[in-house]
Amino acid sequence: MAAERIDKVYEDAVASGLLPGVSVIAGDKSGNVLYRKSLGKSSLKDGKDAAFDESTVCAIASMSKLMTSVAVLRAVEEGKLDLDADARSLLPEMGQYGIITGFDAETKTPSYEPDSTPITLRMLLTHTSGHEYDWLSPFLGQWREARGEIPWSGPRVEDKSALPLIFKPGTRWAYGGGHDWAGKAVEVGTGQRLEEFMRSRFWEPLGIENDISFYPKENPNIKERLADFATLNEKGEPPAVDCPEFDILFGGTDCLGGAGVFSSASAYFKFLGAVFRRDPKLLTAASYEELFRPQLDADGEEALNAYVNSSPIHQQFLSRGIPPDVRKQWSFAGLVALSGKDGWFSKGSTFWAGVSSVTWWMDHEAGHFGTALCQVLPPMHPPVMALHTEFEKGVWEISTTRTQK
Repeated sequence: MAAERIDKVYEDAVASGLLPGVSVIAGDKSGNVLYRKSLGKSSLKDGKDAAFDESTVCAIASMSKLMTSVAVLRAVEEGKLDLDADARSLLPEMGQYGIITGFDAETKTPSYEPDSTPITLRMLLTHTSGHEYDWLSPFLGQWREARGEIPWSGPRVEDKSALPLIFKPGTRWAYGGGHDWAGKAVEVGTGQRLEEFMRSRFWEPLGIENDISFYPKENPNIKERLADFATLNEKGEPPAVDCPEFDILFGGTDCLGGAGVFSSASAYFKFLGAVFRRDPKLLTAASYEELFRPQLDADGEEALNAYVNSSPIHQQFLSRGIPPDVRKQWSFAGLVALSGKDGWFSKGSTFWAGVSSVTWWMDHEAGHFGTALCQVLPPMHPPVMALHTEFEKGVWEISTTRTQK
């Protein structure tokens, strides 16, 4: 039975020390829960023995991006933002350096090409704006080092993401901080912090406002349920140990739309289910169409696939375990598979994940979705992500079996 196989996958992982704890939930378009499982501990610190369950609050990292995309579309519906207007006027520090064209390693001096090409919210949400994360780019890593700075560090979005562009906006694809800028645009356009905007439009209508936040340590109820990060050894082998020095926000104090949300599995599952079922409490039907449709033209699609397959580290962080032979596209929601894998996912399925080895998927054709939360490093660790793949395959079987009855 598929459920028993999923049970064993995660039970073995916890027993081996690969995972300190985990919570996974999957459901279908009718609102049924297809599978749920929580086990292990939420902390490996001495003296802590709390169970890891659906109420455990985790840093969901880049799974925040889906929520920020939904927030942008809601602000567009309300007439506060425009997807295709130049956002530079809202975000004056964005793109301020122009395009970096070279770096003299001897003098540690960069060279730039001025660029005033409009940068739109559509570009920011599809990673076509010219931004790339400095921790992914050796070129931008050199730029940070020459300035005596640590990649993606500092309190504000501007500190983390006011980087030189690496290409002319709208011409290529690179994974970067576009959602952090887009979240900041929501704040400028609406006059509300992203936390407040999301709470009033999404979290309170869904009844999850006490289980999700950009600032979990400011809420005593949430703070007590925070999971602690654990790490495997330098070879990525178990058993995991406590990792007290790791700050997933790298000093961030802004609402970081690309990576800053903390949520329980149950709360994110409710949000994911509402989006999957296109709940009108969150967005209009037209906005959901915009959220899920592939956004890239032919050149952009080619650039995305070349980028994902350009190195093992890109594959680890961006392919989400989906084989290279599956052609990929990008939507505001996340990665889109242009073909399916029988027994795993259908053509048109949408996915994304996060540094803390967390993930979600939506299989629109087969009618099921799910999420998996844990808090373990190294980032997007392949053996951990492989566990979640087995979870997805098991849910496919459960869903298919129910449909056939």
